[in-house]
Amino acid sequence: MYNKLGRYVLMAIFVFSALVSIYNYQYQLAAISGLLFCFILWSHFKHSSVLLASKHFKNSDYDKAEKFLNEVDNPDRLAKGRRGFYEFMRANIALKRNEHDAAEHHFQIASRFPLGGKNDKAYVLIHLANLALRKKDGARALAYVEKAKELATSSRALEIITNIEKEAKKLAN
Repeated sequence: MYNKLGRYVLMAIFVFSALVSIYNYQYQLAAISGLLFCFILWSHFKHSSVLLASKHFKNSDYDKAEKFLNEVDNPDRLAKGRRGFYEFMRANIALKRNEHDAAEHHFQIASRFPLGGKNDKAYVLIHLANLALRKKDGARALAYVEKAKELATSSRALEIITNIEKEAKKLAN
């Protein structure tokens, strides 16, 4: 839940605490400090700053969200759940900046990872169908819409799917 610098500071504190504990023959405290260091290190690689970024993303502060997403050195190391949200946020930020190719790339990756629920995954496919419509690719848009229909649970999502389907059929004909 901390940013990159905060995690590094915590790791340094735990290493220092372990060394002081060993110097004072307090091996149990050194072991606890070592375990806490390992937990923060694991959290650094598996969760990174995605949770902080999602907080700013939900508040529509896309610059801060992107700043925290940029702290992720290697998104491939993120846990599956975090990777889906990472790519989803990256894609939406790219859409806000009218970078449609980058948005499509990130939505493609996000569609392969678990998100909050079926409806969230349906919205990813809806975004992909919209991007395919922008490129005048009706066949691909229809394929995304069919998959989104299976996953959509909310009436709003189904309404959006119906509208996209109408547009895609116009393009396909």
